Amino acid sequence: MPRGRQVSNARKTGPLGLTVTPAQPGSASGKLENKPTAATSGIDLLAALSAAGETGYQWDFTSDHIVWADNASQLLGVEGESNLLTGASFHQLIDSDFANQHFEAIRSPGNSDDGNGIPYSIQYKFRPNGRRNSSVLWIEDHGRTYEGQLGKPAYARGIIRVINQRYQEEQRLRHLSRHDELTGHLNRIALTEVVGKALEDLKRERGSGAFIMVAVNNLSHVNDLYGFDIGDEMIQIVGQRLRAGLRDGDAIGRYSSNKFGLLLRQSGPEQLEFITKRFHDSIHDSVLESTAGALAASICQGYVLLPEQASSVPEILSKSLEALERAKATPANPIAIHTPDEKRTSRRQQNIEMADRIVRALNEHRMLLALQPIVQAGSRKPVYYEALLRMRETDGTITPAGAFIEVAEQLGLVRLIDNRVLELCIKLLKGAPKLRLSLNVSGETASDPEWLNALYGLTNGTAQLTQRMMVEITETSAIRDVDESINFVKSLKELGCRMAIDDFGSGYSSFRNLRLLDFDMVKLDGSFIRDLPKNREDQILVQALIDLARNFSMETVAEWVTDEATAKLVEQAGITYMQGFYLGEPKLVDFEQRAPQIKQVS
Repeated sequence: MPRGRQVSNARKTGPLGLTVTPAQPGSASGKLENKPTAATSGIDLLAALSAAGETGYQWDFTSDHIVWADNASQLLGVEGESNLLTGASFHQLIDSDFANQHFEAIRSPGNSDDGNGIPYSIQYKFRPNGRRNSSVLWIEDHGRTYEGQLGKPAYARGIIRVINQRYQEEQRLRHLSRHDELTGHLNRIALTEVVGKALEDLKRERGSGAFIMVAVNNLSHVNDLYGFDIGDEMIQIVGQRLRAGLRDGDAIGRYSSNKFGLLLRQSGPEQLEFITKRFHDSIHDSVLESTAGALAASICQGYVLLPEQASSVPEILSKSLEALERAKATPANPIAIHTPDEKRTSRRQQNIEMADRIVRALNEHRMLLALQPIVQAGSRKPVYYEALLRMRETDGTITPAGAFIEVAEQLGLVRLIDNRVLELCIKLLKGAPKLRLSLNVSGETASDPEWLNALYGLTNGTAQLTQRMMVEITETSAIRDVDESINFVKSLKELGCRMAIDDFGSGYSSFRNLRLLDFDMVKLDGSFIRDLPKNREDQILVQALIDLARNFSMETVAEWVTDEATAKLVEQAGITYMQGFYLGEPKLVDFEQRAPQIKQVS
């Protein structure tokens, strides 16, 4: 209501259409009537309010008198209507933690009335039998405050709803948003928040603390033997025992499926030796009783001192996990403190730099191919060319794949690389109609249907291209999931490609797997060829592998042929093809020419 406007004493339509006769200033009279208006004719509004768990009121601030709907005392469980007649008496039934909030929201809303009242909506704890009684209701109170003649709040009209069930559900969801459902401990997000706050406190107060990462070593075995429900029981019991060893102010959270994070706010290096041993003994010294019977659990711990060994939450987590890995590696002493490792730090920095170089090279189209001939035994004439990956650096130098492919595999970049190699190979095959290429794919790509889709899309299913392609996967990748590899090989052969198993002999694949995988070609691992003239055992093994492949109607390739003596030995053993620097060095492909040219690579 605009400032300076007189409050009328005429009947007004109150909450949900209830007719309100306002009290005179300074008077305790007034009532909320269940009298239907034109808009609500035929509706029993009090019954509707009660059914919804609601009641209505009007509060006159001058007299402090409150007029209620007839169902108020019953809905709120208040004995004696006198406790509801005034704002002061009602105020005494609101929990002391919420009383000021209630008063300020309604009596001092802070905004100006534009003629429609100033809206408010609050939740509070209500004690129908007084603040000293344990009986509690949770109330949602919303309505509008109206200004009087002098521009000050004059009265309010509102609806009160009992929201016990909703409040409990909200609290449950709020709890779950910060706590692990299985153990009741902090979840990972909440744990990191608590650790971050504790780290700030320790820095400011110049205190000392620690963060311990605890892993349950045998959870996977329990899951396999008894089922995940028993594994969950074990996690619960371990969590309870760890929590029992904490002091006031410490915290515990579930970091992952088998890991807990423990925050110790006031603990120096001397205390930690005792504390970590106590945690260890609490798990190891007695069995864990589960519904499946007695279980034995083992844990390992890695910890970092705060704040001297870590200045941020990511650093705390990283270093505690590193310490945990060291603890796992020494079962006789499964407790380890973080210790600086310059070699590891240097290696990680190198990996970060290499990952950046790889991504930039992919984005800037600096991934290249170098072709090395695969020659026919006897004639020594090239039949295939293996497409070897190279990376041109920003300064023009060329880096071989061996210098970066392992990092690419570890960081999940190898599929992007395999896709780029495929694009380059198809482009090369289209530009050289008589060329036959062999290209390598990683184990990750061998399980990726998108790579097959890319191959089909780039070739349009044209057999003239796919029949000139040999796709190589390593033996270790092939036997990692034989069924998946069988499907991969089958799909490629249906498109017209030939298939080769690379580095054969390094993975000790069974003869049965070799037959099931249905490869066209076997490339013998170069480690067996490198010293062949000097090593009688390698000669016997190479002969056996060649005979095995021949019995399965598979062609063979000897890699790493570096001299004439080696070439003659593998030819005498019955090899089909040979490959190596002695027979032809890789040559870099220049795609900038209209017809791709090949340059010698030093």
